Amino acid sequence: MQKHPETSWDLTTIIPKEASLEKEKQKVFSKSYEFINKWKGREDYLKSPDTLKEALSDYEGWLAFYAGGGNPGYYIGLKHSLDQRNSKIKAALAKIEEQTVKIENDIQFFEYRLSKVPPKQQKIFLKYPPLKRYNHFLKKLFENAKYLLSEKEEKILNFTHKSSYSNWVQMTSSLLSKEQAMVKDEKGKKRKATLPEITSFLNSPNKNVRDTSAKAFNKLLAKNADIAENEMNSILQSKKIIDELRAVPRPDLIRHLEDDIETEVVDTLIKSVADNFWLAHKYYELKSKLLKVKKLKYHERNVEYGKINVMFKYEGTVELIGKVLRTLNPQFSEIFSDMVDNRHIDVYPKLGKTAGAFCAGGLISQPTFILLNHTNRFSDVLTLAHETGHAIHNFLSKKTQTPVNYEISLATAETASTFVEDFIVEELLKTTDPKNKLAIIMHKLNSDISTIFRQTACYKFELELHKNFRERGYLSKSEIGKLFQKNMRAYMGNFVEQSPGSENWWVYWSHIRSFFYVYSYTSGLLISKSLQSMVKENPKNIDKVKKFLSAGSSKSTYEIFEKLGIDITDKNFWLIGIREVENLLEIANNLAQKL
Repeated sequence: MQKHPETSWDLTTIIPKEASLEKEKQKVFSKSYEFINKWKGREDYLKSPDTLKEALSDYEGWLAFYAGGGNPGYYIGLKHSLDQRNSKIKAALAKIEEQTVKIENDIQFFEYRLSKVPPKQQKIFLKYPPLKRYNHFLKKLFENAKYLLSEKEEKILNFTHKSSYSNWVQMTSSLLSKEQAMVKDEKGKKRKATLPEITSFLNSPNKNVRDTSAKAFNKLLAKNADIAENEMNSILQSKKIIDELRAVPRPDLIRHLEDDIETEVVDTLIKSVADNFWLAHKYYELKSKLLKVKKLKYHERNVEYGKINVMFKYEGTVELIGKVLRTLNPQFSEIFSDMVDNRHIDVYPKLGKTAGAFCAGGLISQPTFILLNHTNRFSDVLTLAHETGHAIHNFLSKKTQTPVNYEISLATAETASTFVEDFIVEELLKTTDPKNKLAIIMHKLNSDISTIFRQTACYKFELELHKNFRERGYLSKSEIGKLFQKNMRAYMGNFVEQSPGSENWWVYWSHIRSFFYVYSYTSGLLISKSLQSMVKENPKNIDKVKKFLSAGSSKSTYEIFEKLGIDITDKNFWLIGIREVENLLEIANNLAQKL
């Protein structure tokens, strides 16, 4: 690894010369329609196993190099994330997205028609040895086909999705993004702030700043609650109609099918966490004591305890992460070193650059890139560790799997990221003083409690929301608010107030619009913590971790773990991760008593 690594992306590994971009774009179009024109008018691949093998091989070639806009789409998408103000890049991205949507609409016939072959033919395909590499891909198609409508009806749903769902969600999001209010900043000055800025002030160590910001935040949510009420009822109605047309027995089933995770597994996960909400109650009890208040106000639940007085420059962060990865597994370290040396990490904030951080995996043929906005804070260390975990997961899956099954299920997407992140925290705790140690642990606990317990409470809220809507036909903002507060109270306990205004916080929570998405945060982190426990018990278990990270979507989540000798329908699997959080809380309690 370079001693002084470069800190900006080198995108020439995707498109060597920008002058060739248009030519590459035409190539994506040409290769896509080469596949479409070859197979769209044929039915022999739906009957002959040998012909299906040829068709799937061609399809894999398209998936590997040309899906999602291919190299031009990936290149322009990444460039746009570096400069969102650039109108030329915006125009180029819009053109590529337009071409990509057309191609994807025209190519969707292949999976749809294949999924609809008769059961007898399905068995022939699944038993045919030369099709073995496609076995799970085909199983998924056949399983999901139970809930597909006719090809024409599916197209109608695709075309009406924007008006029945996307436009409603975009409307609320757009209106909230334009909101501003007068608040006090950290210097005590009154100024106009946007909603994202106001949310950051909610976590201020200055009580006056966060309280005045909460007042402004709650006022803006109340202002938009009537609009959100109509939006929410409209998308709930759309979801209900589609589920009824598909004869789906429960509202969260389609999510489970899309994520390739068994409903039994999700039900066990949600129940296991909900049965241990007392752990979140204990955390908030400790936090209220440390902040010297009887109860935390609703908006104060994320306020940081203490201040981590350490600077984390990028070079030192790279060295720290490299050291931990070498201890875990040499290949992990090599993957990270290559990303640093090949300039696949863009490090520092720039004007126009996308906020936050992400890991872009791309197609199986494309390199992985990480975007950061590193400002030498403790959270920046965890961010690079987190995104590096994603990169390792992507690399191992791409190296081991095929174009039809290298993608990572949403249910396990956050496993590698939190796995690496937690081992970095463990390393930092070895060398820090007790005061910083408590601050770091409380920071980590805050994240873990939100990811595991808050997201589970949100999932349970969603279940009640859909159930109540389907029984009553319409829910007022007040009724939605009561359901929301009921479920938030269940996980927060008695040391967090359901303060006036908190009944409207669902208005701002975008995840509940992506129906039943939130369980994946919980599953990813608890799987990660269970794997961490295995490795701590026996370092050789890192080989099991690698097998899991290499599996992609070659099997369902349950089957991947079953192959490793682990039953994730057993609540005891999930309790291993929950006990890891309990142990960390015990350490925090002991430190707090000493300090």
